[in-house]
Amino acid sequence: MGSFADARPLALPARVLVLGAGGFLGSHLVEALLAAGCSVVAYSRQLPGLLPPPLLEHPDLEAVQADFGAQERLVEALARCEACVHLISTTLPQSSNAAPIADVQGNLVSSLQLLDAMQQAGVKRLVFASSGGTVYGIPERVPLPESHATQPICAYGITKVAIEQHLLLRERLEALQPRILRFSNPYGERQRLDAAQGAVAVFMGRVLRGEAVTLWGDGSVVRDYLHVSDAVSAILAALVHQGPGRVFNIGSGEGVSLLQLVEAIGAVLACRPEVIVQPARACDVPINVLDIALARTELNWNPQLGLKAGLHRFAAYLQTLPKP
Repeated sequence: MGSFADARPLALPARVLVLGAGGFLGSHLVEALLAAGCSVVAYSRQLPGLLPPPLLEHPDLEAVQADFGAQERLVEALARCEACVHLISTTLPQSSNAAPIADVQGNLVSSLQLLDAMQQAGVKRLVFASSGGTVYGIPERVPLPESHATQPICAYGITKVAIEQHLLLRERLEALQPRILRFSNPYGERQRLDAAQGAVAVFMGRVLRGEAVTLWGDGSVVRDYLHVSDAVSAILAALVHQGPGRVFNIGSGEGVSLLQLVEAIGAVLACRPEVIVQPARACDVPINVLDIALARTELNWNPQLGLKAGLHRFAAYLQTLPKP
């Protein structure tokens, strides 16, 4: 994860509810918050999930295993909290178009229930993990600033935009304090190698297993990859932010094609990956690179780990895992 020793001077909230605490990003965030001296309520459908089991014994951690839509449990979990971080998503970009109703019910409706629970509990600060990779749609210019039009080409992105708008509405109506982070493509330690999304982890898993890497399209699709430690530091910055901004792009600010990513993984693992090309997917935009200037100036945040160093760290972590 790297060091979060500098988090304490930021005067982080004393007690934070982390929704999706058992997931990839959530587990790292819980660890960082505890290391910074915060009390944490770790809320997840499955626990421990990716949380290191010893962490569940931490005296400042309260674990809540419940569904996102369980509003009474949300109200209970928010008690005595000063802030909430919403990392839950019940759908994936590539499958959301096939089930848009489920996407709305699982994500938008449940998020609105969360906002009602927060109002009932008197909690104002909310950091929401949106999707810099899907909310903008086909880019009119690159890198993409926060002011770019939001015209998603997948239901997942549409729902993210709808949640964002409801957060901003609640700020006007109820003095909610939302901070919306449009993440690029986080990767790193604890990420599943056999998941349906997360190109870095999926590609690295296939290469390590001696399997071919499948590319959708000709490999020219460009994405912005962000190490999980930098994603976590952005959330910490958003928890204490007092400036005028509400929506922030959080990425590396650098574009990497899928073919370049495969080559970089091969270089780190000292091999030459085999590649299989499949037809391009309708949910994939050709290029997505985020302009992170606003996060740099307002959040005082900068990504610290470049792709090469991040891949080396991820690969070193994978070497410590038991062989299947």
